[in-house]
Amino acid sequence: MMLHDKRLVLIGGGNMGEAIVKGLLAAELVKPPQITVTDIIEARLTYLRETYAVRVLTDNAAAVAPADLIILAVKPQDIVLTVQGIAAAVDEHKVVISIAAGVPTTRIEAAFGHPVRVVRVMPNTPALVLAGAAGLCAGHHATPADLDMARTLFDALGKTVVVSEYLMDAVTGLSGSGPAYIFVLIEALADGGVKMGLTRDAALTLAAQTVYGSAKLLLETGLHPGELKDRVTSPAGTTIAGLHALEEHAFRAAIIDAVEQATERSRELGR
Repeated sequence: MMLHDKRLVLIGGGNMGEAIVKGLLAAELVKPPQITVTDIIEARLTYLRETYAVRVLTDNAAAVAPADLIILAVKPQDIVLTVQGIAAAVDEHKVVISIAAGVPTTRIEAAFGHPVRVVRVMPNTPALVLAGAAGLCAGHHATPADLDMARTLFDALGKTVVVSEYLMDAVTGLSGSGPAYIFVLIEALADGGVKMGLTRDAALTLAAQTVYGSAKLLLETGLHPGELKDRVTSPAGTTIAGLHALEEHAFRAAIIDAVEQATERSRELGR
């Protein structure tokens, strides 16, 4: 489904909002005049207008009135007040996409006070380089076509999966927060290289490319990560020695715990 005839409003011009704008334009899914961004920080709006040639406004209600698609990119604690501020301008012909972590569609629908077509999405910041991962689910009034449109939009920014809403907190804990875990991994790999004598620049380049290449190899081959791991691991070799060290320090358990605790925090934000 194409979005060439849709008017989009993005409420919130922060990092994730910018990632969406940049990704949509880079993928040529829409053109700059179709996008309006609102924010409370004038300097931020000036930057977005000058960088991406999109329209900018500070008045949310005025921005959404002519829109076909509204993307709520505000903090979870601000979502209800934001929705209440635009409710009168949103009718059954508009589609609302929320990327607020942990906020269920039922809360958003209740804040509108009348039937609204809501799709909930949990994207992540690699959308900025068209390599994002996003989970999607439909609200009570959203149609299959609405979900398809939202998926088309976020497929342009990376890869998507559709899940039941009760699993959206797990999506948040895994891929929503996941880039931070990977950045820590890359930093730690580079630190290890520096400790062993590599320059910082060389170590960081090797670490980042290793993570990128490994993910690309897994996605393009479709092989199980365990099988790919075994292909690198020779008997009595260097890799098994490194893997042994990871197991001694409960590397797997630490990652699992990180996803679990981030998921629980997402659930707390949604209550």
